[in-house]
Amino acid sequence: MRTEVNTAERGARRAATSPAMTKLARLGYAIKGVVYVVIGVLALLLATGHGGSVTDQTGALKAIYGSPLGEGFGRFLMVVITIGLFAFALWSLIQAIFDTEGKGRKAKGIIARLGYAAVGVTYGLLGYAAYQIAATGNSSKNSTSSTQNWTALLLKQPAGVALVVIVGIAVLVIAVVMFVKAYKASFQKYLNLSTLGAQARKAVIRVGRIGYAAIGVVFTIIGIFLIVAAVKNNPQDAKGLDSALVALVQQPFGPWLLGLVALGLIAYGVYSFVEARYRRLGWSR
Repeated sequence: MRTEVNTAERGARRAATSPAMTKLARLGYAIKGVVYVVIGVLALLLATGHGGSVTDQTGALKAIYGSPLGEGFGRFLMVVITIGLFAFALWSLIQAIFDTEGKGRKAKGIIARLGYAAVGVTYGLLGYAAYQIAATGNSSKNSTSSTQNWTALLLKQPAGVALVVIVGIAVLVIAVVMFVKAYKASFQKYLNLSTLGAQARKAVIRVGRIGYAAIGVVFTIIGIFLIVAAVKNNPQDAKGLDSALVALVQQPFGPWLLGLVALGLIAYGVYSFVEARYRRLGWSR
């Protein structure tokens, strides 16, 4: 019986990291890059006074759907993006379940794998939003309304304030992890850049550092406002990505701050394109 279970598990692992699945995963990384580049470009246009807007992932999807080439082309793009987002969500869950990157079963590894699972759920929901846009042309949710909804739900629970504070602290910890990745450039261990020249490798690392630093800034803002929402017992104080960018604009030198973070989000999108081509997928053992 044990042998049969092991055989079935090995078969599941092979299927999960098959060439077809890794191709879908690469599509997912590329689509993630498209979404963040659009968010960054729209924010940069606003920061420089050329139109644009502060938006989140769902807003970026809506912008892509409204392609100047017409509704039909926008819907086609949205179908491709839906497939890519669901593929990235599935790959993230595979990373969590099968530990494709060898994180292990100790506390640190389990936390990392839970992080992959959370990413999988997040992009699954974003994929569903893309499906809604492709089917109906609209999606009612954005990151701030979703954040406020689940914050309100948590605050209604026993020890709800403490729960939201814990979530806010967890988000701040993620921000610190992003900053550490940016500083140490530890993300490069997941890339196979052997075919690139020295200058190209340096450019990839620089882009990755800028991108992760920008994500760290956004998570810092979101985490702080979650704690504020908990302390005030007011879910309306919670913010998603779009409202976090608005908060930047409202600070002294706001357009400059928004512009820098916007460039960072574009860099993160470009780095996702690099991952689509050069990330090591499969088993890291």
